[in-house]
Amino acid sequence: MENRRDARLDGGEEAIQSEWKAYHKVKKQGMMTQKSLRIGVLMGGSSAEREISLKTGRSICDALTRRGYTVIPIEVDASLPHQIRAKKISVAFLALHGPGGEDGTVQGMLEVMKMPYTGSGVSASAVCMDKGLTRVVLQAAKVPVPPGMTLSGKMIPVRPPATLGLPIVVKPCAEGSTFGVSIVRKPSQWKQALQKAYQFGEQAVVEKYIPGREVAVGVFGNEVLPGVEIIVPGGFYDFTAKYGKAPTRYVCPASLSSKLEAALRDYSLRAYQALGCRGAARIDFRIHTNGRPYILELNTIPGMTERSLLPMAAAQIGWDYDDLVERILRDALFPKKMEASVRKAKTTRKSAS
Repeated sequence: MENRRDARLDGGEEAIQSEWKAYHKVKKQGMMTQKSLRIGVLMGGSSAEREISLKTGRSICDALTRRGYTVIPIEVDASLPHQIRAKKISVAFLALHGPGGEDGTVQGMLEVMKMPYTGSGVSASAVCMDKGLTRVVLQAAKVPVPPGMTLSGKMIPVRPPATLGLPIVVKPCAEGSTFGVSIVRKPSQWKQALQKAYQFGEQAVVEKYIPGREVAVGVFGNEVLPGVEIIVPGGFYDFTAKYGKAPTRYVCPASLSSKLEAALRDYSLRAYQALGCRGAARIDFRIHTNGRPYILELNTIPGMTERSLLPMAAAQIGWDYDDLVERILRDALFPKKMEASVRKAKTTRKSAS
């Protein structure tokens, strides 16, 4: 009796698999239309950035609904593969942040399911989530990063690295939204800062603090968007400054010299390409008081809340929030067409200026 139950699917699961096969047949024949698309917006998850992911996901759902798409919000947990099949999803729009969503794990599952999805692929997502590996790739591509190192195995040296001096920044190797980040200004803060970073994983990145300005640069389909300068009282763009009621100011486009603007555009595109990104990404810079820029990290699923930087930058080239969301979606479905469209739009803007 037990063997007979194991040998067959129950009726519900059998129906789901039948519909799943039918979807792939339609997709293969190139018959997908806006009306037939069922867009699963993947949000939530179990990372420390869950609440921000939910805000991003809801905003994306609203935008796609306004554009006439059939949208299915999906809160990510262990049942994700079943949810995708049961809800007959035809494309996944990723609104996940942090480990378990932005690190290549969900992307790998979607690859196995042959499901198109937004944003970067498995390897780019995994490397960009790992700040230590990102540093290695960017250094090899001759893109400047702050002097620093990665500590492994929850190792806590007696004192900060003498080669870096003070202040230094200590952060988890694989976390976002500045969770676990500390600025160490005196030796007595060193041990506590490392312990805080290790709460989020086995590795920590230690970097020389770069005094100066903070500028974020968005990239979409190899087009570099205008920079956004973040001005924070106290100078530390932490979680409260990003999402709380702190009096953070944003200047877009950032006030940059032509030389510095060209450097940021060059470094952003080189970083995006060296790491193998696709779709939308955001590169975070610190610009030293001496004028030299350094890349801090690259985000493969940038925030899309009402205060997020990528939509702010996109608005400067004429893309409102809904335009940006729809472009990200279409890039997942028709990457080559979107790349050609972006090139054409870029050429048109240049000739008009």
